[in-house]
Amino acid sequence: MRFSSEILCSFLLLGLTTAVSTFSPARPPAIPLAVRSPYLNTWLEAGSNGANGGHLAGEWPTFWFGQVTGWAGMIKVDNETFTWLGAPGPQTVTQTAFVYTSTRSTFTMNVGGFVEMNITFLSPVTPTDFKRQSLIFSYLEVTVSTLDGKPHAVQLYADTSAEWCAGDHNSVAQWEYGVTGEVAYHRFYRQTPLMFSQTNEQADWGNWYWSTKNVAGLTYQSGSDDTVRGAFELNGKLANTKDTNFRAINNNFPVFGYAVDLGTIGKSASGIGAVDLVSTVFTLGLTQKMAAQFVGQTMTEVQVPSLWTSYFDTELAAVSFFYNDYSIAAGLATKFDSKVASDSLSAGGQDYVTITSLAARQAFGTVQLMGNSTKQYLFLKEISSDGNMQTVDVIFPFHPILLYTNPTLLKLTLDPLFENQETGDYPNSYSMHDLGTSYPNATGHPAGNDEKQPLEECGNMLIMTLAYAQRAKDTAYLTQHYSILKQWTGYLVDEALIPANQISTDDFAGSLANQTNLALKGIIGIEAMATIANLTGHTADAQNYTSIAHSYITQWQNLAINKNTTLPHTTLAYGMANTHGLLYNLYGDTELGLNLVPQSVYDMQSAFYPTVALEYGVPLDTRNNYTKSDWEMFAAAIASTSTKELFISKLATWIGQTTTAFPETDLFDCNTGGWPSGLQFTARPVVGGHFALLALSG
Repeated sequence: MRFSSEILCSFLLLGLTTAVSTFSPARPPAIPLAVRSPYLNTWLEAGSNGANGGHLAGEWPTFWFGQVTGWAGMIKVDNETFTWLGAPGPQTVTQTAFVYTSTRSTFTMNVGGFVEMNITFLSPVTPTDFKRQSLIFSYLEVTVSTLDGKPHAVQLYADTSAEWCAGDHNSVAQWEYGVTGEVAYHRFYRQTPLMFSQTNEQADWGNWYWSTKNVAGLTYQSGSDDTVRGAFELNGKLANTKDTNFRAINNNFPVFGYAVDLGTIGKSASGIGAVDLVSTVFTLGLTQKMAAQFVGQTMTEVQVPSLWTSYFDTELAAVSFFYNDYSIAAGLATKFDSKVASDSLSAGGQDYVTITSLAARQAFGTVQLMGNSTKQYLFLKEISSDGNMQTVDVIFPFHPILLYTNPTLLKLTLDPLFENQETGDYPNSYSMHDLGTSYPNATGHPAGNDEKQPLEECGNMLIMTLAYAQRAKDTAYLTQHYSILKQWTGYLVDEALIPANQISTDDFAGSLANQTNLALKGIIGIEAMATIANLTGHTADAQNYTSIAHSYITQWQNLAINKNTTLPHTTLAYGMANTHGLLYNLYGDTELGLNLVPQSVYDMQSAFYPTVALEYGVPLDTRNNYTKSDWEMFAAAIASTSTKELFISKLATWIGQTTTAFPETDLFDCNTGGWPSGLQFTARPVVGGHFALLALSG
């Protein structure tokens, strides 16, 4: 059952008119609920244009693409029913606080003045623990405690919907209920799976598991949403029955519910037979034994398993492990949260904590570990802007979070690109743009007809390969790929100084000849190759490439800088005196420690950016008033202290005030804070670039 907007508004008015919820460190555009992969990626719209402004009760959670992922929660206190998750119908609890960290979203609820609920959505991020990171599962913990000091009879309810298992809601879902060890589970899936296929960006294959502990007082039920939820509203428990009428997802929406009798919360007069606090944990996850198709070293299409299959013999073993691992996972999450917050506070202050803590789950929610015990990959989806797989110029802005958390993950992201191209499966002399037009199909471009960004991608691959090798002290990796790195450098030698009319990674802005920032990336790429050559014993190559790079950077300064002004600055393109842009590719020079670009260029840009800043940031360039937050953080990382603070402050302010209400966009209007006309990016990997400051200190 889906309620009309008028009914939903009445619920909101009933439950939220007196609510005064705090939001810390900010109210983000959307709140991450279960965000672990491109397919387990569900949020609560929260920006000022959101349905109810970041309140968990009264609004349906949605997949990043916008469709509802039915997730409902209710609670009965002394036989009075309240809604705490989704919009199933009853009056809503009163939200009093919301807090987010890098891995958690925690809501505090007042239930009628009787009891308090703390509801925590935990999506673990364990970059150095591949076993745990490989599991595409998320936690939901609900604690209920006394608020008024009096005893109250409490029953808790939560369900998920078949909407999670397919983007085509006319497709037929199937489900079952079972118990493994101490864990109860509802398993549901698309009855006719379509391997490596997506509909509305959701996977058309795989099994979903909605689990909790099989405690005394637990009841379960599957069936239509109004039947199952109605049973809890009426009885405070479920019928322990299984609906076997497998049907289309949108046919009386099948849901999979749990009800837990929590007993009496709060001390009785005698102090006997009651508790002050009760915690219930649920888990939700997706298992796909085969996760992608890939053309690599064998030049034939192979199926790549999810990496969790190397650690667990069965899906139920994985489900059971994840559920029983909660205390350890929560401890690891706390350590990760604390590290990100502490490091961010030192690097850029509290506003920077606001930025990085929001970006972490979104960034890691765009990738998945795949492979086996001998060979692993980290595959990435270019969410929302294109849907490509392993897009090089998306990996580039994403990669700072990998350098900061575990440089090996950057290697696992680059490996499939090297494997495909080194076989000769890609015919062009420059680096490819992506490994496949549609995730999760990494089948390459044997005809060489991928999007053409040759200068961009060659520079990106050289910079990122050296960045990994430096951090991991893995010179062997440079030796392994020396031949193709040299090939790409040859392209840069020919093309970087005077770029042809082509697009850069900011392809939405259109093509342009002689792009100042693009040329800089290519020149830095050549100097990176000089360092690679030195590290691998190719001293003659090193001398040649560094000579070229230094010659080019001298010429570039004459071509790229408008000196005929009181505030000199680089231009958007050579000879365009009245233009400017974010010189974010300068970051690579600092990241790699090349010292190729004179300090005067850094100082010049730091002095200039504040003069063109608008309400929410510094525009990407003079063609439009929009900016890219990832590139702003690249620029901030190498700017003077005051200019760094300006970039960070404006982005943090935007997070709390933006009118967008989807997972964080990296592209927004610097004046309005909204999406630019016709461009609605959301949930993209590139927010990994918000860790640019932290990547420099790693």
